Amino acid sequence: MTKEEIKQELRRRLRDNYALELEDAGPVELFYSLGELVKAVSNEKWQKTWKNYLTEEQKQVYYFSIEFLPGKLLKSNLLNLGILEEVRQTLADTGIDIEELAAVEKDMALGNGGLGRLASCFMDSIASCGLPGNGNGIRYDYGLFKQRFMDGYQVELPDEWLKRGNVWEIRREGKACDVHLFGNVYMKRLANGKLQPVGENQTTVRAVPYDTGMIGYQNGIVNTMRLWSVEIPASEEAKYQNLTQRRTIEDLTAVLYPDDSQERGRLVRLAQEYFFVSAGIQSIIRYYKKLNLPWHSFSEKIAIHINDTHPAMCVPELMRVLMDENGLNWEFAWDITVKALSYTNHTIMAEALEKWPIHLMKQVVPRIYQIIEEIDRRYVLSMQGIHPEDLIQRTRLLQNDQVYMAHLAIIGSHSTNGVAKIHSDLLKAVVLHDFYTIYPERFNNKTNGITERRWMQLANEPLSKVMDKWIGTSWRKNPKNLKLLLNFQDNEEVLKQLRQAKLVKKAELADYIWETTGIEVATDAIFDVQIKRLHAYKRQLMNLLHILRLYFQIKDHPEIDLTPRVFIFGAKAAPSYSYAKSIIKVINETAHMINTDSTLQGKIKVIFLPNYNVSLAEKIIPAADVSEQISLASKEASGTSNMKLMLNGAITVATLDGANVEIKDAVGNENIYIFGLTEKEVYNYYENQDYSSQKIYEEDKELQRILDAFIDGTIPNVEFEGREIYDSLLKFNDEYFLLRDFRDYVQAQERIDLDYKNWALWQKKSLANIANAGAFSADETVKAYAEDIWQIEPIFAHTEKEGTTNGSHSI
Repeated sequence: MTKEEIKQELRRRLRDNYALELEDAGPVELFYSLGELVKAVSNEKWQKTWKNYLTEEQKQVYYFSIEFLPGKLLKSNLLNLGILEEVRQTLADTGIDIEELAAVEKDMALGNGGLGRLASCFMDSIASCGLPGNGNGIRYDYGLFKQRFMDGYQVELPDEWLKRGNVWEIRREGKACDVHLFGNVYMKRLANGKLQPVGENQTTVRAVPYDTGMIGYQNGIVNTMRLWSVEIPASEEAKYQNLTQRRTIEDLTAVLYPDDSQERGRLVRLAQEYFFVSAGIQSIIRYYKKLNLPWHSFSEKIAIHINDTHPAMCVPELMRVLMDENGLNWEFAWDITVKALSYTNHTIMAEALEKWPIHLMKQVVPRIYQIIEEIDRRYVLSMQGIHPEDLIQRTRLLQNDQVYMAHLAIIGSHSTNGVAKIHSDLLKAVVLHDFYTIYPERFNNKTNGITERRWMQLANEPLSKVMDKWIGTSWRKNPKNLKLLLNFQDNEEVLKQLRQAKLVKKAELADYIWETTGIEVATDAIFDVQIKRLHAYKRQLMNLLHILRLYFQIKDHPEIDLTPRVFIFGAKAAPSYSYAKSIIKVINETAHMINTDSTLQGKIKVIFLPNYNVSLAEKIIPAADVSEQISLASKEASGTSNMKLMLNGAITVATLDGANVEIKDAVGNENIYIFGLTEKEVYNYYENQDYSSQKIYEEDKELQRILDAFIDGTIPNVEFEGREIYDSLLKFNDEYFLLRDFRDYVQAQERIDLDYKNWALWQKKSLANIANAGAFSADETVKAYAEDIWQIEPIFAHTEKEGTTNGSHSI
């Protein structure tokens, strides 16, 4: 579109929808009018893409995830359509800043952290790589929660992201389907001797899909992210006489992760998981039937991916639909299911591998439980005489009055992958070793990735312009071409321009910090960033111990030569995770103590920015100098903030955990700060049971002073929280080995302080990180999934094989 066409379309939409002229419209009216314009452009491509998939009978992947974290889509959609600059200039010509419009949009905060952001990076990359793929999730009425701090405590407020509606979605009422919950299911024998399940006293809810176009990067392809919302079917309206009764249904898609500390919360959460799985599977079956193909071809046209254990009920639900609704026998349905399904494991922590009480599953999804019970029975029978009995018992689905959802996902699929090399190795060697013994061919690794379109092209335009100037623009379509930057590692002008780009983003973040917190920070300080979920294993607490060490050093020796440092945190704690919330309180009180102490001469500041989400990450990441990736080795599956920060030139201080290992291999030891226990050393402690945090405490006077600060009144207003943390480290023997790694961490931080003083050395390290970040592109990750697991092909490659002149013409 030309600038004039854009302006005319905007004018028309403003008149039609708001009875306003362009010159009189405010940011809200402009945003929604521009959104409608963008959607009109993309909808045509979307329709052509879908028609092409249908006529070509192209195999498609359906990516089931309980979380999606797309963030804001306006600038992303404009970029991917190739009209961002035209729209920016058109608006500027009329005195409008596109950033004002972007600020109107609410984050689609339909996730908690890395899992949801990964799913959204994959949606972007699948479309941008020309791959036929769809997302399947839940359209939550509220985002995770809006985080505020009151007296240093985290307070959770509703995130009303849908208050003004969502300009990007299309409600597809004609694609709605019914989902059955609760009640009782019994087997009725038919005249032909077959058994048919019959449901009694069931609750029927309506699943209504809202589709959002996932626009590929300047390739004409638009895929679908389908999010399901619950409604009461017209036939059931009479059952719900009051608001309280209606809420029992509407709560199904009200919030992500209902509080499962109570039975009602667990019930809602299980029903929620089945709801979006059942709706998604029914939608897939409806599409497959349009192809008029035999059932044995199902896995040749359909791949279903289980992202973590939340959608593990895809296994029994696909079985249910194939058998109960389409008459297939068990063996045939099972063969189809295993061939079509694949599973990504995202954790090695036992508490994160879902297990549901059998009594609850019988109550919420009785037919699904019957199928799970039969899968378990047949699995045990099939393994007898092949594997030892104790191995069979350890790997079965039903144990200890619980359903093991990871076991269900592994047994019912053909592929199980981890998300970083060390994580996948640990799955095979430790966490899922029994399954690896049984199904070695099913296990593989797919290291996570990020989309540089959002995390550099959009989030860091100053750095992107430096890239364009020195290495050309090919990196924008092929992130691996960032490697070309290595040709300039000794070019002083390039190093200066990289430094200047960083200072621009630091100044922007400093302004935001001032506006948000009233605290002034210096842009010549090291911006030291830790942004991720607040969890004990991620060890935000160790970062705090180091901050307290610096605080005491400056108090004791005001003349000390320390590079000024701004420590920046962004993190939400799960509402029921009291220990994590205590850490937030103590960080906030320490921050207040430090930020108001003029004797520190501004050498350290501590900033905890509230309500960490995608949009806030886009502000913090480009400004970061240091990336804190300090989880205990063997606990973080992969991490993706490490990749985003690396891409933007931050230098990582890290344990050998998750994808940090591969980042180290990519950039070289000299361009990363590695410290701490290795995974083997951690497991040695577990095996030998010889770790003593008390001994470390007693032998280290400085550490004693730091820990005592939690309970001796040094940190104000943390009497309860300070004692809880102190006891966790000493009385309960420091579960995540913070004290063992602390000295090594301090030494790494001292090397950072020294190296940062040499700007050229630091910029060379930063350059090496940027140049090697293309290896962690989500484009490369989804290509590996497509080839190794899903067996789907880019639409371009497919149409070229069929003899068309150019794949782009076919969409």
